[in-house]
Amino acid sequence: QAQLVESGGGLVQAGGSLRLSCVVSGLTFSHYSMGWFRQAPGKEREFVAAIGWSAANTYYADSVKGRFTISREYGKNTVYLQMNSLKPEDTAVYYCRAVGLRGDYWGPGTQVTISS
Repeated sequence: QAQLVESGGGLVQAGGSLRLSCVVSGLTFSHYSMGWFRQAPGKEREFVAAIGWSAANTYYADSVKGRFTISREYGKNTVYLQMNSLKPEDTAVYYCRAVGLRGDYWGPGTQVTISS
């Protein structure tokens, strides 16, 4: 049974930083591309960042490019999202996603709140 568990969310002031983590179990981590998505109150879930199964390629939404960095650590089956220069509009629930030939899995999310 695949399981994704996010952590690292919280409340920070604008301009601050947070690092989100997503620990993956129950699947072969190196066979999956990983992504981060977010959903703000009253809005649809949107793409934030993604990293390929080999970590050779990364992708970012224009709204976070230059501020957020996605990475993965194979020995810990973990994907990270380093978020710098945070803005109030980054406030959302952040979700981790694993996509591969054998399935598409989501974590339950972690709340990120940025105060102005």
